[in-house]
Amino acid sequence: MTLTQLKKLLQQCPNATADYPFGPEARVYKVMGKMFALLAEQETPPRVTLKAKPADVQALIDSFEAIVPGYYMNKQHWFTLTLNSEVSEDMLRDLIEASYALVVSKLTKAQQAQLQQQNT
Repeated sequence: MTLTQLKKLLQQCPNATADYPFGPEARVYKVMGKMFALLAEQETPPRVTLKAKPADVQALIDSFEAIVPGYYMNKQHWFTLTLNSEVSEDMLRDLIEASYALVVSKLTKAQQAQLQQQNT
């Protein structure tokens, strides 16, 4: 997957916004103000940091060389994936969707209702 494809995929998450709160080297994707992805787009190859359940984070780290504990993040809940051919596009898509869904599940009920209303 190319960097352009990855950006498009992240932006396609419902109500996703992107900004640079940590400086120009780290694009942060949020839903309702909560981060679900951090893209180090200036790295070669690019890296994306995503959220997952702690057991899933450890399983991913154990299974793939391209996946390590999340840089500058809570390493129990975040992992960093280096874009390469080891992780398929379908798997990357699933990991992004899971990160987004996990963050949405932690929003307040009012925020979830607002998000649902905005997407109908």
